[in-house]
Amino acid sequence: MKTSLFFILFPVLVWAQNPTPKKILALGDSLTEGYGVARERAYPALLEAKLKNAGLNWVVINSGISGSTTASAKGRLQWQLKNKPDVIFLALGANDGLRGLKVADSEKNLSEAILLAQNSKIKIILAEMLMPPNYGETYRKEFQNMYSRLAKKHQIPLIPFFLKDIAGKPELNLPDGIHPNEKGYQIVAEYLFQQLKGHL
Repeated sequence: MKTSLFFILFPVLVWAQNPTPKKILALGDSLTEGYGVARERAYPALLEAKLKNAGLNWVVINSGISGSTTASAKGRLQWQLKNKPDVIFLALGANDGLRGLKVADSEKNLSEAILLAQNSKIKIILAEMLMPPNYGETYRKEFQNMYSRLAKKHQIPLIPFFLKDIAGKPELNLPDGIHPNEKGYQIVAEYLFQQLKGHL
């Protein structure tokens, strides 16, 4: 009888100890993909490790594609919904700004992606992006303000620029001065862990 009871309860005990992890979908561009470093050294993999070390049962799906602009946000998100994410970390817009695209168009694209997530009952967190000084103060302010407007309009969390502690520091970036190196991504991952854990 005891043996039979063990075999009945064992799967339940295993499930209780190892519940299915929740999923964060990191939807972004080369900064998310990890351009120039191994994929396991980019912030999604490092963030997942930090969450697990903290006892938080989450996996982070790296959905970064180099060169992506906000125009791809809604379509890519529709495709990624098959992964049934619990949270979406939307980190797009940098390439729009670097190409000098109209802020109004970028804002519309991001808004559509946010609405898709909300209509799908998925929590979405927006990442702020900033432009370097050489893009002019008017464009830089308009671009930055886009993210706060979106966060306020859709009532979603806004994570301040995640490259703030490494931007402009050669020792933390690749030679292009734009993408973090491995050391830089370690700082990014710690910053995002501190910023995101309260929303999980």
